[in-house]
Amino acid sequence: MTVSYLRLATPEDLPAITGIIEEAKAYLKEQGIDQWQGAYPAANHLEQDIKDELTYVLMVGDEIAGTAALWLGIDPMYLHIEGGEWINGPEARYSAIHRVAVSSKFRGQRLSEKMISGLLTIARSLGYKDVRVDTHPENKGMQHVITSNGFDYKGIIHMEDGDNSERYAYQIILK
Repeated sequence: MTVSYLRLATPEDLPAITGIIEEAKAYLKEQGIDQWQGAYPAANHLEQDIKDELTYVLMVGDEIAGTAALWLGIDPMYLHIEGGEWINGPEARYSAIHRVAVSSKFRGQRLSEKMISGLLTIARSLGYKDVRVDTHPENKGMQHVITSNGFDYKGIIHMEDGDNSERYAYQIILK
């Protein structure tokens, strides 16, 4: 059995991370989902997240199979929610999972769920019991991954990327 684990991304991982994000953009486009079809996430976002030690990579053997960011603290996009509310309020101490993507080489192996589970472990080990995540309303695959990991739907948030597009928002409270 091949070992798999999460680790903090390094600057040397940027080309692999960028490639995985580009594959994810193409995959979403193939499905007719208007998520990540503009400049976001751009190379500068990915590079800054690595510098800020927010990006993790999922290793399968010696290959980077996936990537995600674990934001620690208040995310401005989560301050306003429609059609529901956060359990601990919009300004509680929480972490947020962003930019989850798996390489096309590893697609279909349920690695997104494994990556989310690993990020929950990291968040909890850093003292964050409240974890939030969002996805595009048409991204049924990611919605399944999110709810399969125990998150509950909380309402709609809006992206701050200029188009103010809607995202379904989810939350889990860890023990």
